[in-house]
Amino acid sequence: MNLILAIAAGGAIGAVGRHYAGVVALKWLGAGFPFGTLFVNVTGSFVMGVLIMLMSLRWNVGDEVRAFLTVGLLGGFTTFSAFSLDFATMVQRGESMMAAVYVLVSVILAVSGIFAGMHIMRALAT
Repeated sequence: MNLILAIAAGGAIGAVGRHYAGVVALKWLGAGFPFGTLFVNVTGSFVMGVLIMLMSLRWNVGDEVRAFLTVGLLGGFTTFSAFSLDFATMVQRGESMMAAVYVLVSVILAVSGIFAGMHIMRALAT
């Protein structure tokens, strides 16, 4: 039961963080491109890489803390469903080229983010 509560607490915090990141991105950058979703997915991937390497190399944490941070917090913060909706919305508005750019940029930066986080933590651990 503690594991489930840890995931739920992390998910709640992550989802609120995602909401506010989207609000800030909309306010600062406008509604023309889904910058908020892009930000949370890339940032979340980077932090996931940092945490995974940190927990495997230096930081011995229990299952509850690991689940709180990865499944809960980062799972609630990042969002594939919003990414998919953003893509579908752009396609339906006739913005197929921008939708394709969004997919490429999102995937490339998110995957690069996790590897960057892992690389930084490996370098710091040695």
